[in-house]
Amino acid sequence: MKNLILTGFMLLFALGIFAQPNPDSVVYIQQRNKINAMLAERRAKFGQYDTSLTKRSGIFGMQTKGDVRRSNEILMDIAETDDEIFIELKKLFDYNNNQLNYSKFQRKQTESSLKDAEKTRISYLKSISTLRTQNDSLRSQVKQLETTGQKKQGIFIAVIVLTFASILYLLIVKRKRNA
Repeated sequence: MKNLILTGFMLLFALGIFAQPNPDSVVYIQQRNKINAMLAERRAKFGQYDTSLTKRSGIFGMQTKGDVRRSNEILMDIAETDDEIFIELKKLFDYNNNQLNYSKFQRKQTESSLKDAEKTRISYLKSISTLRTQNDSLRSQVKQLETTGQKKQGIFIAVIVLTFASILYLLIVKRKRNA
């Protein structure tokens, strides 16, 4: 019992060591993490934009051209980040669609191989059935030949016996005439 438990733990340990994550899912997770990091960066930039809008360094608490330019630069930076996020999202969606298409392809390939295996199995069954019928007909032919061979053998033995009997009769009749 102790050895069985120890063997089970060793088997589970070996499976854990040799189990590798799917590289496709690793790439997908990395892409998602990249997009999440970009979204966090965008939120931080948007926070900077909010603070730049409230910053008023001009006379009488008014915004200066520099303040507006800084706000516009941050806004442009946010727009560029949005464009990059859209590009990365498109990559993620394309990757996801490729995964779905690949899964469909694998499913179709599996279905076609199953159909091929089924056709092969059916053809084997037909071949076996044909061979069985041929075997049965050959066995019946062998039995028929054996019975006709036995009849011919019986006739042949009867002819030989009759031939010996007639020769013996002729010898006996010839001796009686000579004696």
